[in-house]
Parts: sequence; structure tokens; C-alpha cells
Amino acid sequence: MSSISQGVKPSVVIKTRSRNYLLYMVIFMGLVAIMDQYLSTIKTTALPYILEEYQVSASQFSYLEAAYLAFTFLIFLLNGLTDIIGRKLSILILIVIMGLASFGVLYFTPSIHWFMIMYTLAIFATVSNMWTIPVSEESPADKRAKYVAVVYIIGLIPLQALLPPLLINTLGLSWKWMYGIMFIFMVPLLIMWAFMKETNRFEVIQSERNNGSRKNHFFGLGVIDRKDVRYILISASIWFAWLTYQFFYFWAGYYFMNIHGYTLGQWSTVLLITLIFAMIGGYLSGWIMDRIGRKPALIAGCVGLAMVLVLMGFGQGFMLPISAVPMGFFTSFTYTWIVVYIPEVFPTERRGACMGWTTTVARASYVIGPLLTGYVLSLFPTMEWFWVVGAGVILIPIVIVLFLNPTETKKQELEEIEFARS
Repeated sequence: MSSISQGVKPSVVIKTRSRNYLLYMVIFMGLVAIMDQYLSTIKTTALPYILEEYQVSASQFSYLEAAYLAFTFLIFLLNGLTDIIGRKLSILILIVIMGLASFGVLYFTPSIHWFMIMYTLAIFATVSNMWTIPVSEESPADKRAKYVAVVYIIGLIPLQALLPPLLINTLGLSWKWMYGIMFIFMVPLLIMWAFMKETNRFEVIQSERNNGSRKNHFFGLGVIDRKDVRYILISASIWFAWLTYQFFYFWAGYYFMNIHGYTLGQWSTVLLITLIFAMIGGYLSGWIMDRIGRKPALIAGCVGLAMVLVLMGFGQGFMLPISAVPMGFFTSFTYTWIVVYIPEVFPTERRGACMGWTTTVARASYVIGPLLTGYVLSLFPTMEWFWVVGAGVILIPIVIVLFLNPTETKKQELEEIEFARS
């Protein structure tokens, strides 16, 4: 049994799950994260095929993306469900949305606009990061960053690098199967979902709602306080910067294949090695956050990533693929802060709602990012300075952390964090 430390307001006692259940939870949420990460990033390889199939230019696609992804501002509706119907049912909805969107890309995309509709539906689900909540709530405090990082690392298993050559070059399938394969992947996840339990922390909150000692709320309205608003703005600003950078990262496949003449096989090899190092970066970030702290890990990761992006723009010959490898490492290293810190800094009773509003505010990046990359691509079609601009974007989180000084959450129980936030 675990309880919060002395001197903190509540005396909530949270049951500790068995090691076997925690192992199951890490593996299951890791597989959900694979589906999420795959659908989020497969565009990196699919982009040249999308542009050729629908006869649109790189900048035109970016501008279309900005228009369609404005829909993701409604993500608070999906995240908020976790506080209303629970974590378990919400995860089921998440899996089904991703699976059906994948099926839609495969069979219902005769035009660029139909593709963008299905693509937007998939991205809408992936931006929720809902899979972080159950693991964060079930993990022991001193290992929370490590466990969430392991889930994220499982999500980085490099299917984006392994599947496209198999599907297209070996099996001779359409490029749309890059997305469609995730509909098949959905089936075992639905089977595993049947064994998931509602989190202990949500059950405590639900019990208090039923006996009248805690208010019900609808998407956090009426219960979100000033500290929540502060951390929504801090978290959303950092996430906004990272997601805006990600739109630069998504053009790596185009940069290698269309600008530098790499084949699909050559690029997939580079991507495979990059994703392996991304897994290392995710694990190391979680380890550092549990031992040194959340803020130092984020600052170090952003500095490293900015330096690598400059090398990416001006590296020639063998330096080009070499620069891609640490880019994967530091991209993952910095994102691990997001999947660890944002779920843990909000109170359990409104964690889903606060994450929903955080993701909604951060989703401004899904309009700004494509507009910015489209504009920078038009200015620098050979893309050297394109990556330098991306480096500038990823330095923004450092400024936010240094000036706003969010609370350090290392090794604290979730209930301690709630009452220790400044």
C-alpha cells in the first residue's frame, strides 16, 4: 500500500497493483503507443507517394494540412472522456478511431481531400496521448518516469521503417497499405483491452463522486483552478513548440528521397537506425528524469536537438545519414518529458480534462506548423535553412522553463504533486 508523504493535505491510500498487472499494462499501453506513433509518423515515408498520387506540391500539402488539422482543436472532447466514462472505455474508443481511420485511408481516399479527412481522423486520435494516463496513475512514484518512458519506447519499435519496404517492394501493395496495416494491428489490441482494469485512482474519484463528497464535472468546467490553468499554459506552450518542430521532422523522408536521391530502401535503413536510437533516447530521458529531474532533462534534450538540426541542414555525403541518427535520439529524448510530465502534473479527478485542454491549446501547432513549414519550404526549396529554422523552434521550451519555472515532480506521488504545485 502507498500513501502520500507527511505534510501534504490528503490522506488518500492507493492500492498497489501486482507486478504482473503492471507488466501487462506497460506492454498493452506500449502497443497502443506503437499504433499512435506509427500513424503519427508514417507520413515521413508516405509523403513522396502522397504528393505523386494526388499531384500536389510540398508546400500545397502543408497548407492543406494546416486547414484540415484545425479539427484537432476539438481534442479536449476525446481527452475529457477519460474523466467522464473512465480510462478503460476511453482507451477502447481511442483504439477504434485509429483502426477505422487506417481502414478509411486504404479504401476511401480517391482524392486528396478524402485522404486528408481520413488522415485528420487518425491524427485526431494520436494527439490525445491518452495512453500515458493509465500507466502514470498505476506506476509507483519513484519509477513513474521510467515506466512511462518504457511505454513510449515500445511505441518507438520501428515499424515505420520495417513495414513500407515489405508492403510495397516485397508484396507489391499500394502505398496506402502503409496506413491500412494498422487496421489489422487493431485486432489483437481489442483482445488485450478486455483484460484491462480501471485505474485505482479513477475508482477512488468515482467512489467519491457517487457518495457526494466530490463534484462531478463536464470536461473540467467548474473544477479547474488557477494552478491548473497555469500548468495548462506552461505544458501547452512547450508541447506547441515540440509539435511545431515535429512538422519539420516529418519532411526528413522527402529531404532524403526527393532532395538527395535516396531510394525507399536506403531511406528506410536510415530511418530504422534513427528509430533504434530514438528508443535509446527515450529510455535515457526517463532514467535521467527519475534521478536528476524533469527540467534538466528537457533543457539538455532541446540543446542537443537544435545542434543536430543545424548539422542536418548543412551536412553533406556521409554526414547526412549520420546527422539523422542523433536527430531521432534527441527527438525522442525531448518528447519523453511531454509524455511523463504533462499527465503527472494535473490532479487525478480532472487529469483527462486538463490534458484535453492542454492538447487543445497545443494543437495551434497543427495550423502554425504546416503553415510555417510550407512557407519555409517555399523560401528554401533545397532545405538547408529549413532545418535551421526548426532548430530555432525547438529552443523555445528552454525559454519557457527558465522564465516560468514549473514545479519539479521527480519521485513525488501524484497526490503530492497536486498540492505542491507553485
